[in-house]
Amino acid sequence: MLKCSCSYLPQSASISKFISDNPYLSMLETKCTTMKDLKLIHAQLIKTGLIQDKIAASRVLAFCATSPAGDVNYAYLVFSQMDNPNLFTWNTIIRGFSQSSSPETSLSLFVQMLESSHVQPERLTYPSVFKAYTQLGLAAEGAQLHGRIVKLGLVFDPFIRNTMLNMYANCGCLNEARKLFDEDEIVDVVAWNSMISGLAKYGEIDYSWRLFNKMPFRNDVSWNSMISGFVKNGKWMEALDLFGKMQEQSVEPSEYTFVSLLNASAFLGALDQGNWIHEYMMKKTSIKKNAIVITALINMYHKCGDIEMARQVFETAPGKGLSCWNSMIFGLGINGFETEAIQVFSRLESSGLAPDSVSFLSVLTACNHSGLVNEARNYFRLMKDKYEIEPLIQHYGCLVDALGRAGHLGEAEELIRSMPMCPDATIWGSLLSAAQSHGNIEMAKWAAMNLIQLDPDDSCAYLSMLNAYAASGYFEEAIHERILMKEKQIEKRPGCSSIEVDGEVHEFVAGGMLHTRVNEIYSLMD
Repeated sequence: MLKCSCSYLPQSASISKFISDNPYLSMLETKCTTMKDLKLIHAQLIKTGLIQDKIAASRVLAFCATSPAGDVNYAYLVFSQMDNPNLFTWNTIIRGFSQSSSPETSLSLFVQMLESSHVQPERLTYPSVFKAYTQLGLAAEGAQLHGRIVKLGLVFDPFIRNTMLNMYANCGCLNEARKLFDEDEIVDVVAWNSMISGLAKYGEIDYSWRLFNKMPFRNDVSWNSMISGFVKNGKWMEALDLFGKMQEQSVEPSEYTFVSLLNASAFLGALDQGNWIHEYMMKKTSIKKNAIVITALINMYHKCGDIEMARQVFETAPGKGLSCWNSMIFGLGINGFETEAIQVFSRLESSGLAPDSVSFLSVLTACNHSGLVNEARNYFRLMKDKYEIEPLIQHYGCLVDALGRAGHLGEAEELIRSMPMCPDATIWGSLLSAAQSHGNIEMAKWAAMNLIQLDPDDSCAYLSMLNAYAASGYFEEAIHERILMKEKQIEKRPGCSSIEVDGEVHEFVAGGMLHTRVNEIYSLMD
């Protein structure tokens, strides 16, 4: 049962008696669990005139602004009708918007509070404002408020300091975050977690790992942040290994842990590992089987090639979020079930959910893989005309690839020239591959030239042109491309693959000698 409460509001004996003596306030405190309940109680408070009391109004505001079942926009209506809001009500509404999808309103309210002649911010106001700056990625503006905190002598308040550190770390201002972290003699686990998460988010995974190992105390957030950091930085084996250590320490995993582990299994193609995680997760009744978890499961199964299990998870999911539909459509498309992917897209349109740009990218990918050029054209038009979604560069890339594979090189060129953004390496690479396949040397040259301009050290453009020349009998030109590669010291990047054997994932690099049993492997191959 949800209770309308807020850490900012002191619960004195007189306030408790006032609430218990008023049946509507008592209901608000003990029985209100939805906005429908709240609105009924609010209406009665208005009818009886009790809403004019600041305690009553504050309780209504607190439920709307800070309860998981609340509505921050309704909270704003309540707040706007209050005469001379006190410090608690200002803090509550600022806090509510800082946790919402409209954190900029939190900053606007903070400015209004500063300009108010009745009340001024105090130490409990600032953490919510720093959280809003974090949400919006406005660390530079947050630094100005940091200066105010220093002048007010609040810089060593642990609650304020942690939210400032979190802002800097999550916005990529790692030097500022390190400075705050190193200045404080007593650093709590919240600050450690912010540093670990921020460093991992911006690619400093080794530094993040060193900090993790230095932590005097870890909580579940610490473990989840480090596992998530490994996955984000492509260290999937390390993520799975760390989960093993997490279990040894008897730390209870959450749904966030499992999402990271499923993503790691998906990237490694480790189906046995992913199956075990799925079974382990299903046994944990405390784990929320929300849309994020369901999507991660579908994603893991289709990337590991078990499309039947992906179907089963999708079809049995009680509440399919849009991300679940998108993952299923994409998975079917890349696993050779393009017709079924298109059918699932049609089911999505009939489900009451509107497809988004990811939905169209997924169905365009399916069309591309199956050579359904007309269908790809139709979905591209449908996205713009019916759903008013502006195509991203990825959508253009799918259509260019579909047209190129089918030999419609002129139409592909026309589409590229009409794009509102500059083509990326993927688009030029698709056109180059298609031109090479269909023997169009001039178009291949045009695509290769643009690809090399984007990435002069990429071997793909040179190798594709070399192969195109050789296939068309232009051997002197092919030799010239090889000489250019040698002169520029451009080498083909070695391929990398992984295989799962008895639940253990082994990684191999072409020509690599790093595997622990490399001598046995080469001996068997010989």
